[in-house]
Amino acid sequence: MKNDFFTYQAQTTPHPLALEISHAKGSYIYDTAGNTHLDFVAGVSACSLGHCHPRITTAIKNQLDKYAHVMVYGEYIQQPAVQLSQLLAQQLPAPLETTYLVNSGTEAIEGAMKLARRATGRKEILYADKAYHGNTMGALSVMGFEERKKPFAPLIPECRAITFNDEAAISEITESTAAVLLETIQGGAGFIEPTHDFLTKIKTRCEAVGALLILDEIQPGFGRTGTLFGFMNYNVVPDILVMGKGMGGGLPIGAFTASKKLMTLLSDNPKLGHITTFGGNPVIASAALATLQELTESTLIKDTLTKEAYFRKQLNHPSIKEIRGRGLMLALIVESAELASEIILRCKERGLILFWLLFEPKAVRITPPLTISEKEIKEGCDIIKDVMNQLLKENEQ
Repeated sequence: MKNDFFTYQAQTTPHPLALEISHAKGSYIYDTAGNTHLDFVAGVSACSLGHCHPRITTAIKNQLDKYAHVMVYGEYIQQPAVQLSQLLAQQLPAPLETTYLVNSGTEAIEGAMKLARRATGRKEILYADKAYHGNTMGALSVMGFEERKKPFAPLIPECRAITFNDEAAISEITESTAAVLLETIQGGAGFIEPTHDFLTKIKTRCEAVGALLILDEIQPGFGRTGTLFGFMNYNVVPDILVMGKGMGGGLPIGAFTASKKLMTLLSDNPKLGHITTFGGNPVIASAALATLQELTESTLIKDTLTKEAYFRKQLNHPSIKEIRGRGLMLALIVESAELASEIILRCKERGLILFWLLFEPKAVRITPPLTISEKEIKEGCDIIKDVMNQLLKENEQ
């Protein structure tokens, strides 16, 4: 299987981890050699309720027995998609009431950018340095990492970077700006939270000049930061909300939500302003609905803050310079990129799954399922500390 993987399936890096998967359950992944791996990554924040959560698998199976796909998005009324959109509206502040379901976070970014240009008649989109919103050509145009963009140029024009958390950048929002697109918490940059009411001040400026604020909640959304969406922590409401990752309980989905007035603009002049074949797929919408129901009917969202505190208590170690993030969106910052990689790779050999961040090489990602237990947290943190102690000992020799 490994040879076939490298021969027939396209790779994203020269050296993938190549863990051969047998099955997964709860907070654990099992390989074909019979080894158990505690999952502190959750499919890069995608498996909010862990692996094979019974509520999600039941919803998927029940829907499969009815139908899987009948028509492109928006033409037929399909109960799972309608109920999902309705429940989202019930959980979100005004005017966020109408949702367009798509296939991924990056497609949701594309739709949000199109909607902003359509609504304002303007072209300029501002984004943040070290931003990551996906890898399609539109999302790549608002990526704050020039080395990764350059090989694919030219990209979409009139997209320009500002500095996250820099109040001087606020004045760069003008009457030529269609939208400011920001991650509520910068992910690839190292789980950087907004400070000094930065997002609130951005929104105030957008309102003053007629621009829209788009917040990317693809990673912090769906309970990961102690609220259903990260923006709820920062006294701001976006004009367009983008979501994905943890939304589908492990299945591919994204969405963007705005007011009914804004979203209607994609249905006319021109018609089919955005169109997708599989967006709102009933099987995937069923999984997302079950995920959202479980999150809103349980204490899991509130519990992320208790679990964050437990992680911080357990990970008191001299090799860790800082723990960034909020809830179960955490990044361990260590002294060097080499040390971060050693920790990730050695923990993998010890049966603990950690991962890197895109643009902060000194970071170790910790984004476990929201269902993780304190016992599992301690188990994983003990492995991390053991590995760090071993590395310190080796450096002393």
